[in-house]
Amino acid sequence: MLWETIRLAVQAIFRNMLRSFLTVLGIVIGVGAVIAMVTVGQGSQTQVTADVESLGSNTLIIRPGVGGMGGGGGLSADRSFVRADAEALREELSSIEIAAPYSMTNITAVYGNENHFTQLAGAETTLMDAMNWSIAEGRIFTDAEEKAGRAVCVIGETIIEELFFNINPIGEKLRLRSLSCEVVGILAAKGVTSYGDDQDDIVAIPLKTFQRRVAGNNDVSLIYVTVRDGVSTDRAIRDIEILMRERRRISAGEEDDFSVMDMKQIASVLSGITAVLTGLLSSVAAVSLLVGGIGIMNIMLVSVTERTREIGIRLAVGAQTGQVMLQFLVEAIVLSLLGGLLGIVLGLGLGALASNLMSIPFVPDPRVILIAFAFSAGVGVIFGYFPARRAAQMDPIEALRHQ
Repeated sequence: MLWETIRLAVQAIFRNMLRSFLTVLGIVIGVGAVIAMVTVGQGSQTQVTADVESLGSNTLIIRPGVGGMGGGGGLSADRSFVRADAEALREELSSIEIAAPYSMTNITAVYGNENHFTQLAGAETTLMDAMNWSIAEGRIFTDAEEKAGRAVCVIGETIIEELFFNINPIGEKLRLRSLSCEVVGILAAKGVTSYGDDQDDIVAIPLKTFQRRVAGNNDVSLIYVTVRDGVSTDRAIRDIEILMRERRRISAGEEDDFSVMDMKQIASVLSGITAVLTGLLSSVAAVSLLVGGIGIMNIMLVSVTERTREIGIRLAVGAQTGQVMLQFLVEAIVLSLLGGLLGIVLGLGLGALASNLMSIPFVPDPRVILIAFAFSAGVGVIFGYFPARRAAQMDPIEALRHQ
């Protein structure tokens, strides 16, 4: 009897294919939007975590100024770091393994008739370890070249694509304003971060070369620090703050004029923001499920009215009210489940497309897919109950008189 009821319900759905499709469209959009939003959100969180881990989970960044990633703007030059600050961190703190000074500026790199606006970094060789850089081809500049301020450089993949095309850049001369440097190495590709920065769009030269030939001063933009294994980052931060306050002659009661950022904390904050935005957008998308449910109820009520005579005949020939009610309830549930299945396909497709366009991992969440599908089934039960109940409570005689 159940299978016969299901068969009749499916037949009724297929008799009005266009109307059935338009009815389930709200469910399709709702389920698809929720799954797509959550998938993109999960991928963004994964990418943020990967970006931070690429710098090392035990990495700290010390910047002049206060407040975070944007700190330091507006400070006078005499309050910037100098190379000796990094040396003091390495020599005086047992909690620190690497302290790599780093300076940067934006500059136009020129090769032949081609030019490209990029980021120029002045660094010591220790920065390679601190930032998990590796060489894909050639070599890094040596300690001797760094100390002598030689005009050598290593470049990222984006520089090759923009300037060198099919030419092997090793041994070629790259012009940076008045500085002509020899390309000695190519950095391994790291890709684009979750916040849009191209990590391969960079030229790195020895820090002393940067200070002498580009910046014209001894300032250091920031210091990358790696914490020794077995030492907590909290202890390392305390040690750094004590030493830097002493070196910068900050009196008791005065605020720090520098900031120490823990990459794990940055990852946690960024992931939290992404999670909140994902939840908000998913909640908005879930409203369309409610709208889709109302649409199903509306169409089922119309269907009951259109099929009043059919219902009367079924009741007159002996069909029980429960059977009539089950038939219309099954129709509503089948419509919802069909919308749920199509919504899953749509959501995964949109999630995969968005992940590809945004260059983030495709991370579908099976739990969210299952919940969205179950919710679509629940919508069918809840919003299909009232039309089904109305059909079952019809008076057979009045139904047969209906034209």
